[in-house]
Amino acid sequence: MSLSMYEASIPVFVRMLGNLSTILAKAQANAEARSIEPKVFIEARLAPDMFPLARQVQIASDTAKGCAARLAGVEVPSYPDTESSFAELQERIAKTVEFVQGIQAAQLEGSETRIVTLKMRTGDLTFPGQAYLLHFALPNLYFHVTTAYAILRHNGVDVGKMDFLGGV
Repeated sequence: MSLSMYEASIPVFVRMLGNLSTILAKAQANAEARSIEPKVFIEARLAPDMFPLARQVQIASDTAKGCAARLAGVEVPSYPDTESSFAELQERIAKTVEFVQGIQAAQLEGSETRIVTLKMRTGDLTFPGQAYLLHFALPNLYFHVTTAYAILRHNGVDVGKMDFLGGV
């Protein structure tokens, strides 16, 4: 039995965004317990040339909704990148999950060969759908969720590997 494009994408996006939501909830609770202003975590970054936590969450969201939409052949929803609180980041994740869950398996049939072109600052990137999913979108999603996790862990939030992986 082969793995469908739907099975390789939508459940993965939903799971990782759910795990990210759980990690953010732990960060919010940690900030409250330690009397740390939430913006300290939300604006935290691992290195000066890396994006802060809020941007990591935004990019994870953009990656999931963008990939789902492009593979389904529908317009990518645009969300302004204005989140500055845990509640706003959670709202963005929930909105993204709702959109992604609205994509039906039938919409992704044949998407492994659908040509996807991304407009980048350095020029266009073009992929067949399967390569886009497996070699660009999923690694990008994992990178930004991992970086969000690492930012929070670095700042003393009690998260561990199972928070990243979720219930296995």
